Amino acid sequence: RLLNELREHAREALPEECCGLLVGERQGHFSRVHRCRNEMTRLHRADPMRYPRDGRKAFHMNEIDYKTVMEEAGAEGLEVTAVYHSHADAAAYFSELDQRFALEPGFPFPDAAHVVISVVEGLVRETAIFERQGGAETFAGRLLVSEAP
Repeated sequence: RLLNELREHAREALPEECCGLLVGERQGHFSRVHRCRNEMTRLHRADPMRYPRDGRKAFHMNEIDYKTVMEEAGAEGLEVTAVYHSHADAAAYFSELDQRFALEPGFPFPDAAHVVISVVEGLVRETAIFERQGGAETFAGRLLVSEAP
C-alpha cells in the first residue's frame, strides 16, 4: 500500500520531483506516507545563483509541511523513519547532492532512510531505499521494486 502511494505521488508530480516523509514506530518501520510540497522551483526562480536546479532536477521540502508531520507523528508516538523523493526521467539512485544534503549538520532526519522513486516516460521504473551505515557518512542502497519497460 505504501509503495503504491509513493508511486502515485511520483507520477502526479511530473515533470517535477515529488517529496515527502514516511513515519513509523521506530527506524526501519513505515506505517504512513505524508506528502510534502517541493519548493525547489520557487527557490530557483527567486535566486537561480543559489539554487541552480529547479523542481525537475531537485527537491527542497517545504519546511512547514515537514515540521507539521514531525509534530503530528511525535504526538502519536511515531517518528519520521524515511524521506522520499522521485527522479523524473532518471534512475533510482542516491545522488551525491542527495547524500550531501542528508549529511548536513542541520538535516532534521539524520537517522531516516531515503527512498527514491524513478519515473521514466511517465511510468515508475524502480524504487530503491538507501540507509546510512551506522555512524558512517556513507549510504548503502537496495532495490525494492524494478519494473521493466
